[in-house]
Amino acid sequence: MPLFGGKKKHEAQVTGPEVTLVVEGMHCTSCGLLIDDELEEVPGVRSARTDVRSGRSTVGFEDGAEVDTHALVAAVRRAGEYEARPVG
Repeated sequence: MPLFGGKKKHEAQVTGPEVTLVVEGMHCTSCGLLIDDELEEVPGVRSARTDVRSGRSTVGFEDGAEVDTHALVAAVRRAGEYEARPVG
């Protein structure tokens, strides 16, 4: 069993809305994977993809799910000493 790496990460396509977050404090790929795992635990989130180089996370929601950016920011903080804010 992997230590981290998300159980939802390999789903084919996001069908609902997407939110992009700017994430600060990441240093390596493991940081991104930890953040993805926490984001994917937020109700209604279908997938999370974090790019450490760009400093952004793209979060896809299920159709009809409530988009709660406060819950996303809280999830990023739970992953470690990271800060996030929605783009736009």
